[in-house]
Amino acid sequence: MNSEDRVETLNEFGNSGQRQTRQEVARLAGVERVREAFAWFETHERELADQQLEVTAIPAPPFRERQRCEWMLSKFVERGLQQAKMDDVGNVIGSLPGMVEGSYVLISAHVDTVFSETRLEVRRDGERLVGPGIADNGAGLVALLAIASAMQTAAIKTRLPLLFLANVGEEGEGNLRGMRHFFEAAQWRTQVHSMLALDGAGTDTIVTEALGSRRFEVSISGPGGHSWSDFGTVNPIVLLARVIERLSRIALPDNPRTTVNVGIIEGGTSVNAIPESALMRVDLRSTDPARIATVERELRNILKEVVDAAGAPSGAQFRVRVIGDRPAAELTDGAFILEALRAVDSHLGIKSHVHCASTDANVPLSLGVQALAIGAGGTGARAHTLQEWFLARGRTLALKRILLTVLTLAGLLE
Repeated sequence: MNSEDRVETLNEFGNSGQRQTRQEVARLAGVERVREAFAWFETHERELADQQLEVTAIPAPPFRERQRCEWMLSKFVERGLQQAKMDDVGNVIGSLPGMVEGSYVLISAHVDTVFSETRLEVRRDGERLVGPGIADNGAGLVALLAIASAMQTAAIKTRLPLLFLANVGEEGEGNLRGMRHFFEAAQWRTQVHSMLALDGAGTDTIVTEALGSRRFEVSISGPGGHSWSDFGTVNPIVLLARVIERLSRIALPDNPRTTVNVGIIEGGTSVNAIPESALMRVDLRSTDPARIATVERELRNILKEVVDAAGAPSGAQFRVRVIGDRPAAELTDGAFILEALRAVDSHLGIKSHVHCASTDANVPLSLGVQALAIGAGGTGARAHTLQEWFLARGRTLALKRILLTVLTLAGLLE
């Protein structure tokens, strides 16, 4: 199914062109089974909070998410999702059938955290849930389960089938590997026409523009030696510092916004040894892929100039390895998925604004699939730190928002 066919399917079942979307959202919200699902959200908050603490306490560092994925798979099975399984990279997939097969509405949440070795200690602190990853993306994972639970409890059926995905590799050097693998599969490449990625807390932002990024591991090497007897031998840390200083002086535009960040520096073995190597990890971001390519060229030129200036006899060398590449893309003007979410927000009294970010939606957007990334409700702060926290107040509103959007896209079978 090509992108035009996907849009036509959305329009057919999303009610665009035949009935006003806002009227359809209001109608859906008044259906008894939908109201029953809303009530489920309100009465099961304690259970959702318990699940959020439980799943967040399971380590899921990049490339080692399996234990948390197994937990999610067990929950998919408990909720009666069909064909629940784990794929080759660890993504957990389950579905709810629709009247019309072959064209899915996908709801996803990433499993992984940014913490590679940190022991994940989570706890209640008054009304707050506290711990690394509790909002990003403990909140998204729990929302995914809540939607499945409420729909099954209220016996809600849809015209289009629904696909639930707990995917790996969203954070850091995961490089969206779970979402890439999912969309590379022939089974799904042409069968998913719309996607909601549930990521973090809140309801105020809608990610419609995929922020592109390119990440590098840059290393400089030399012969090394003793700090006294070999003084004067080229020092890779010094050369790397010169590269960083010049990199920090690159003129970057505000429009399109473009950023450069050196996030990690490593090198050396002892205070009295000239190191044999030093490395840094660099993150380039922009809404414009051409701008990323321009800054990459500047980075490579700076490296060559700094190492060349050290002189060939010094033995200095550099190496650049790409460790991440996320496509920049944007939701097409007039996309029905955004129209549907806007109508839901209007009905629920939610004030939201479009936003640019790097999320799992980067992949489907780059393939022409209608996709958005939204929060799973509540409030949270200190993401990507050990002091991250989540407050569930407002979660129910977000779950209603997600369910109404899904039903507007997939159609309620009555």
